[in-house]
Amino acid sequence: DLRNSRLGEECIHLYNQNSLMKIKILSLFLLCCTMGISQGEEENVKQAIVTFFEGFHAQDSVKIKSVVADGMIMQTMGRDKDGNTRLREVEFSKFLKSIVSIPDSISYKEVITKYTIKVDGPMANAWTDYQFWLREEMSHCGVNSFQLMNQKGQWQIIYLIDTRRKDSCQ
Repeated sequence: DLRNSRLGEECIHLYNQNSLMKIKILSLFLLCCTMGISQGEEENVKQAIVTFFEGFHAQDSVKIKSVVADGMIMQTMGRDKDGNTRLREVEFSKFLKSIVSIPDSISYKEVITKYTIKVDGPMANAWTDYQFWLREEMSHCGVNSFQLMNQKGQWQIIYLIDTRRKDSCQ
């Protein structure tokens, strides 16, 4: 009887350890899958921003609009001549017109130096450090803050605000 009792206890102990191991493995598997989905979505958000800037540099309003939601809001933040912080709204249609009307003789490029992307379901935020080059010289630098939403599997920019400064640009 004692032997059967100990054998039964050992079997139960092994069964519990085996069940616990299965739970740990399943939890690890689910965590990895969730991280993979999140990283995939972060890449998709980044690709929307890359597409925006490809259109920007090619002066292609159709390409820019392909990753922008209707009613997108654009703002810029900077300092006036007295050093006061100013917030200015930029009409998206005027932004597009200004980009496509830049003469070919003027070279410009916005270089994204760092991406920080956060995703929560259908909403994403991308914080991108940048340098803006005009005629082969750095004009200014700052940060873009993009808000995006996922509509029917496509990330679209709904809000963009940037800062601009001439100091501490690296």
